[in-house]
Amino acid sequence: MKLNYLLGFVFFLSLFAKANAQSISSEVVEYQLLREPKIMIENGSRQYSVAVTSPYNLTSDEVYAQSKVDFQNELDNFDKKAANSEKEFQQKLVDYDSDVAKAKEKYKLESEEFKKLTLLERLTLTDKGQNPRLRIPNRPIYVAPTKPVYQEPNLQDYVIIDNNVLVSQVNIDGFTKDGNYLTITLDIKKTNFQDNSGQTYANQPTTLIVKQNGQEKINKTFFQEYKYISSSPTNNINKPREEQQHLKKVIAFINEYLNETFAFKTIRYSVRLQSVKNKGQYDDLEKADIYVSTNLKKLNPTNPQINAAAFTGMQKGIDIWRETLAKVNYKDSKADFNPKIGKFIYFNLMNLNLALDKKAEAEKVLNEMQENLIYMKLNSTEETELKAIENQIYKTT
Repeated sequence: MKLNYLLGFVFFLSLFAKANAQSISSEVVEYQLLREPKIMIENGSRQYSVAVTSPYNLTSDEVYAQSKVDFQNELDNFDKKAANSEKEFQQKLVDYDSDVAKAKEKYKLESEEFKKLTLLERLTLTDKGQNPRLRIPNRPIYVAPTKPVYQEPNLQDYVIIDNNVLVSQVNIDGFTKDGNYLTITLDIKKTNFQDNSGQTYANQPTTLIVKQNGQEKINKTFFQEYKYISSSPTNNINKPREEQQHLKKVIAFINEYLNETFAFKTIRYSVRLQSVKNKGQYDDLEKADIYVSTNLKKLNPTNPQINAAAFTGMQKGIDIWRETLAKVNYKDSKADFNPKIGKFIYFNLMNLNLALDKKAEAEKVLNEMQENLIYMKLNSTEETELKAIENQIYKTT
């Protein structure tokens, strides 16, 4: 009987522990938002023009044409080159005979002087390898020049681009190049390479001027500082190839800068949300997770109606989280709604508000959490996450 009682008591404790052990899981939810530009342009005025000045004016056709000209010049000069080569070789043979005679004469003189030394001195010099030796130079071998064979030029060895191509590469999303509401002037200087501790650095001063309806909005110069390019010195790099790559970086940066300033852009983000999976008293929290995560995924920057409906659905989940926080007993770790529940809801609210760029709301939640933080046990991962959240909230730039 006593054994049955003990077994029953253990079984009861097991059920009690199971009921109070919340199963917290997390999910990374991807969503998209519309980033507004720094300068808003009315839809009907979204036209622009581009003018580029640069030292680049080389086309691939010009490279091929010059390559053929150079080849023809080599071909035309080949007979003369071959004759000069034969003449130079004959002179080398004459010089060779003279060098051999000089070498023999030098050996003869050194040998006569060597014989005048004592036996011990001769042995000592011989041991040191300093005894006279006849050193005859190698006889020249004639290598006839090879007749030129045309090879296509490697375009990677040239900076193939001109201002018209650069103009075509400057783009603002959502705008057309059929008007002058925005006038973009881009002045790109030549890439300058510099050695520093055996490495290559480069700069390329680039001035961007943008006028909106005739009024100057941007006048800035970029890429003035030297930046790291290669671990090799400048004499070991392919400069034309590196210059092309650097020019691509410049254009990519200018496009990004223009789009951040004037264009709307749909950006994909992700946020980690936690949920409790136990059935029963936590069903509402599972509903909250579904409301928030499902509607985050529904966000559609190009459809205001869908967006509005998604935010409404999301708010239902937020309201459940808020109602649940009011039920949390922070001083009782065995309560159904204990500090563990409060902790994951606080993290969800802060992460969600930051994801939606609502720093003020995230800061309110952070302040509220800090009031009850003494009752919550944060592991090292959660402590790191909390610090990252604080940095995001209080970051000024």
